[in-house]
Amino acid sequence: MTKALLHDLEWRGLIAQTTDRQALENEMEAGPISFYVGFDPTAPSLHIGNLAVICTMRRFQLAGHKPIPLVGGATGLVGDPSGRNEERSLNDESVVVDWVNRIRTQLEKFLSFEGKSAAKMANNLDWTAPISALTFLRDIGKHFSVNQMLSKDSVSARLEGGGISYTEFSYQVLQALDFLELFRLHHCTLQMGGSDQWGNIVAGLDLIRKVEGGSGHALTIPLITKSDGTKFGKTAGGSVWLDAEMTSPYAFFQFWIGVDDADVEKLLKVFSFKSHEEIDVLLESLATNPGAREAHRALARELTALVHGDHQASQAEAAAKALFGQGELAELDESTLESALSQLPRTQIKKSDPIPTWVDLLTATGVVDSKSAARRIVKEGGAYLNNEKISGEDFVPEISHSIYNRFFILRKGKRDLAAVELI
Repeated sequence: MTKALLHDLEWRGLIAQTTDRQALENEMEAGPISFYVGFDPTAPSLHIGNLAVICTMRRFQLAGHKPIPLVGGATGLVGDPSGRNEERSLNDESVVVDWVNRIRTQLEKFLSFEGKSAAKMANNLDWTAPISALTFLRDIGKHFSVNQMLSKDSVSARLEGGGISYTEFSYQVLQALDFLELFRLHHCTLQMGGSDQWGNIVAGLDLIRKVEGGSGHALTIPLITKSDGTKFGKTAGGSVWLDAEMTSPYAFFQFWIGVDDADVEKLLKVFSFKSHEEIDVLLESLATNPGAREAHRALARELTALVHGDHQASQAEAAAKALFGQGELAELDESTLESALSQLPRTQIKKSDPIPTWVDLLTATGVVDSKSAARRIVKEGGAYLNNEKISGEDFVPEISHSIYNRFFILRKGKRDLAAVELI
């Protein structure tokens, strides 16, 4: 089972570094192990950059191992220097506490907390807060060589720039303490994380060896990048969040639909729980009939269901189809329709005012740059209101035509959409 798991991770491109692959394999073969991944509350929500390691945790648990998702109530107050060129802004403790609770709730959706492989939630504030500064320096700090700490990539990169504060410099000591405490409490012998965490994870292994005479393992996951080398998970509007209020299920679904063809194979392997054979079939479809976007849809459907649930995934997919005339707009729930329309060019009109013509409305949304262009669309047969074709240039919608007494959906041709909200 262990060999199959590690082989699967390799096939999916999910192993960047390990300390001793054979030793890890032997321990996992001998029986279930406890492993942990840390998540710092640097925002109110996790984002899809975190999703690769979350999915990897899930794969380990499905193979019988015991995950410990750790939310950094302590390290979140300090800030990790990894991948940054300047100091983080320190958040108020009340803000960090709120974000810890939000992230714990998110993580609970991806793992099982029952059965033989039950996950255990952890917060490093539980063991960090009671330690005095003197105790921390005497019992933990004495085991760290400043020379070694300075050689860590995340630290050396900052020293070449504007420098680093003692606060962020101490981050790797705090993370190492986490590994030590989880080793003591739960005999946790594996820490996983992004490849930028390698130095911090190894520091934890060194601390376990020096303090407890024990040993453990490190496994890192490559940072996911797009085919052009840029960071994955960013859009023009910023990060793609796992919180439905920060990135709606519809926008989340559409993000995966819109990924570049060149990235689909990597993303399917990293994020999908489909078998190798199922993924190969989808990739064959992508190669032979890319216009159908079957692989994109399968990826979007699976991940939206994973993050937001089956109902939201179905609604998001139905909204995507309905907006382009392949389904009934009136069958969408109002919140899904509203979130879908929020992604479109739009304008507002008052219900108390006379409703303009379709031509005027389309022009007001900015989809076309002139009324003459909008009239030409009508003449050419490419004008639609709520998926119904408009045949006259002077057509004026009525409030009774609106969906939920709120929205007109305008379409130009097959693909260009706009929304009008009645207020």
